[in-house]
Amino acid sequence: MKYIDEYRDEAAAQRFIQLIAATVTRPWTLMEICGGQTHTLIKFGIDRMLPEQVTLVHGPGCPVCVTPLEQIDRAIAIAQRPAVIFTSFGDMLRVPGSTTDLLSVKAGGGDVRMVYSPLDAVKLAQQHPDREVVFFAVGFETTAPANAAAVWQANHLGLKNFSILSSHVLVPPAMTAILGSPDNLVQGFLAAGHVCAVMGYWEYEPLAAEHRTPIVVTGFEPLDLLEGVYLTLKMLEEGRWGVENQYARAVTRSGNRPAQKLLGEVFQVCDRAWRGIGVIPASGLALRPQYAAFDAEERFAVTTITAPESPICIAGQIMQGLKKPHECSAFGGRCAPEHPLGAPMVSSEGACAAYYQYGRVLHAPA
Repeated sequence: MKYIDEYRDEAAAQRFIQLIAATVTRPWTLMEICGGQTHTLIKFGIDRMLPEQVTLVHGPGCPVCVTPLEQIDRAIAIAQRPAVIFTSFGDMLRVPGSTTDLLSVKAGGGDVRMVYSPLDAVKLAQQHPDREVVFFAVGFETTAPANAAAVWQANHLGLKNFSILSSHVLVPPAMTAILGSPDNLVQGFLAAGHVCAVMGYWEYEPLAAEHRTPIVVTGFEPLDLLEGVYLTLKMLEEGRWGVENQYARAVTRSGNRPAQKLLGEVFQVCDRAWRGIGVIPASGLALRPQYAAFDAEERFAVTTITAPESPICIAGQIMQGLKKPHECSAFGGRCAPEHPLGAPMVSSEGACAAYYQYGRVLHAPA
C-alpha cells in the first residue's frame, strides 16, 4: 500500500534519526499516549534507534488496559444473565476479570457476541425485541462519537431493550494527572492523532502552558513517530512549550465539530476510575440524564460490584511511565498472553503485549 510505504521509508527514517542525534544535548523522557503508537515504536525498533539520552515511556492510551477490573466484572455479571445479548469489540473478550473473562462466559453458554460497530448492537436490539442487548462502550474520544450515535439512534427508534455499559475515558485529564504526580518523569508528550482527529488539539494548549510541557500531535507510522519525537525534543532543547501538529494530514486544531456536538448531547463529563491508577476527576463520560434509560449499570444494578486489582500486576506504574513492562516480576512468567494478570498483556494495544510479542526482555548485566 502506497501510503504505508511512504511513511515507512528507511532512508527518511535515518534522516530523522540524524536530526534527533544532532538536536539532543541532554537526557529527556518522552511519553507516547496511544497504545497503537507503542506497538509501532517497539515493532520497528524505534526506541532502540534513538540516542541513549532519549527515553520513551508508555502512556495510558490503551482503552482496554485502563478499564478497571470492577468494570470487567460488571460486564461479566451482565453477560451471564440468560435474557441478555452482550456485545463488545473483540479486544475486550479475553481481558481477565476477577475469576473469568467474557470469552469464557461465551464458551459456557452465554450469548456474548463480537461486533464491529455499536450500531450492530442497535440492529440486534431491533431484531430481538424479547432480549436485552448491551454494548460494552469502551474507549477514548476516538470511539465515543459512534457510541453516542448508537444511543441517539436507539432513542430515536424508541428501543427499550438496548443499553450501553459506558467506560469512556478522556485523554487530557490523564495527562494532567501524570504531570501533576510527584513521581512524574515525563517531560514531553506525543499525543494520539486519532483522538485529536475528533477533538482537535485546542484543549491541549492550556495544559501545555500550565505545565510548560511540549505536546506534539503525532500519527502512527514510523516516520510520524520519528518526526513527532524530533519536534518534541527540539521544543525541549529550545526551552519552548506548547502544541505542534505533526499529523496535519488528519488533524486540525478545531477537530470534528459535529462529532463533538453529538458527544455533548449524549454524554456528560464524570469522574472515572482507571485500572491501576485510581479515580481521575473529570476523566470520563457518562450518559446525560435524558439518556439514563440506556445506562446498563443502572438497568442491571451492577454499580455495587467492586474488585481489588492484582497486587502483582504493575499496569498502573507502566501506564504512568514509571516502569517498563519487562521490569514487572510477573512479565513473561506468571503473566503471559495465554494467562494474563492484567489487560496490558492481552490487549492488542497493550504495552506488555508489545514487549512480549517483539521479544523485549530485561537482561541482567553481565
